Amino acid sequence: MLAPGRSRPVTEMKQFYFPWALLLVVLTSGCERREPTVTESPRLEVSNRRYTIATVVKLDGIAWFNRMRAGVQRFAGETGHDCFLQGPPRADAALQVRLIEDLIAQGVDALCVVPFSVEALEPVLQKARRQGIIVVSHEASNQVNSDAILEAFDNHEYGAHLMDHLARFMGGEGEFAVFVGSLASKSHNEWVDGALARQRQQYPNLKLVRDRLEENDDQNTAYEKTKELLKTYPNLKGIQGSASTTAAGAGLAVEERNLQNRVAVVGTGLVSQSRQYLENGSVKLISFWDPADAGYAMNRLAEMLLEGKALAENLDLGVEGYRQLRRDVVKTNLFFGSAWVDVTRENMDQYNF
Repeated sequence: MLAPGRSRPVTEMKQFYFPWALLLVVLTSGCERREPTVTESPRLEVSNRRYTIATVVKLDGIAWFNRMRAGVQRFAGETGHDCFLQGPPRADAALQVRLIEDLIAQGVDALCVVPFSVEALEPVLQKARRQGIIVVSHEASNQVNSDAILEAFDNHEYGAHLMDHLARFMGGEGEFAVFVGSLASKSHNEWVDGALARQRQQYPNLKLVRDRLEENDDQNTAYEKTKELLKTYPNLKGIQGSASTTAAGAGLAVEERNLQNRVAVVGTGLVSQSRQYLENGSVKLISFWDPADAGYAMNRLAEMLLEGKALAENLDLGVEGYRQLRRDVVKTNLFFGSAWVDVTRENMDQYNF
């Protein structure tokens, strides 16, 4: 069966590389986790072999993962590997599990995964690794069944960074609310944990009005829940979002009520989603890491693991924000980049996505 974006079936490739795939299964059988060893950062080069690398995201069809697909395609074009991106039609852990099951059955060489729920994917990723499939995770710092985990930055630092901006726009006082895409999203909740820790430490005059709200990576849900917030808490002065869909959804609700001068919205987002709200002040600031670069970097990391290359501190994946990775001192297969970018009305024209 031909997967989207492929030039030849996986089964044909597996027949061609069967002895190597069998050897990989034998060597890794029974291992729940394969930790990379410490060596000097390897020199990046084009592989002499052709691999099938599937990138599986939370859901397909939204701006964030459309942009990530561009990075995956760029990597495929540069290397000749069979790389493609897929995701379920809606943010649903069971659908993502089913998609990964299908890819395991097809016999891909590696999976690059952005989990909707880290815990829900553990069994299926364990199955993949037992069959010799390399797994690289992103936005999943607590993933157990992963050969390598790539984070764009330290999640708690990023959340604290967003809180600094929110507090500044709120004048250091007032009521605020926080959103996550999902209560099961590890990275989103770590961002909020970091934000709330910073608020307690440095901004005691800010008041959280309620527990974190869940918007399921859906802009319309963020819009509807923001309308409810503004009605329930008429003194609300700030909103911090996590999913790429929150800022635009909240911005629309703020714009409709002409509250640009009273309510500050900050959060992760893309210019393509938030431009009009940045222009009119309904969103004060968005921050992001380029999903295309993240997609490229994940695939590069998967290729290195498939080639048997060791991973180390200061690892260079050949793309901006991922050229000098910091390795976690405890969880040695966890790596952090330095890839976040802040965007306001003043500099948004520098970004065309």
